[in-house]
Amino acid sequence: MTELEYTIENECRAMGYGVIAGCDEAGRGCLAGPVVAAACILPDGLMIKGLNDSKKLSAKRRETLYDIIVSSAVAYGIAEASVSEIDEMNILNAAMLAMRRAVSKLSVVPSIVLVDGNKSPEFDGIAARTVIHGDGISPSIAAASILAKVYRDRLLVGLDREYPGYGFAKNKSYGTKEHMEALQRLGPTECHRRTFLSFLNDDERM
Repeated sequence: MTELEYTIENECRAMGYGVIAGCDEAGRGCLAGPVVAAACILPDGLMIKGLNDSKKLSAKRRETLYDIIVSSAVAYGIAEASVSEIDEMNILNAAMLAMRRAVSKLSVVPSIVLVDGNKSPEFDGIAARTVIHGDGISPSIAAASILAKVYRDRLLVGLDREYPGYGFAKNKSYGTKEHMEALQRLGPTECHRRTFLSFLNDDERM
């Protein structure tokens, strides 16, 4: 696997940004559980073998990289926006909120935050740059994507024990056939996003 290059990070440094963080979220399209965001500052030029977009990696590889990232990062932060916040403000705004919270948890204040996608929240006093498909281009964003994904997957394993029957440990609350059938059979749980369940009738969503 070709290693991700620090091309975008180097561009930012050439513009005078000394401390660069990557930021990404996980769980935006899920039916249950919080949306999770992570921010990560890697040492300048650190090459982590196999680092890539979390969606392109096996669960085992993500777990291995998670430990490497946590142990080698200059700083990292992981944060959530809750199910109630998602239902109240919509998933896009909730994802932006989780990103702001993740960046605020960094023990080192970045000069700029590289955000995966085409939308970015406003960070208090910190510049931001969006990078489309950034989790497959920028090592900083890729690292954040892995932190967010692994953290959320672990959380869903816990929710699977709390709410058996929905297959959360396996489907991570995405709308798989198993999950949809369980919703029809068992109804939604407290951890389901009510605004995502328009396919259920009103009685089932109560």
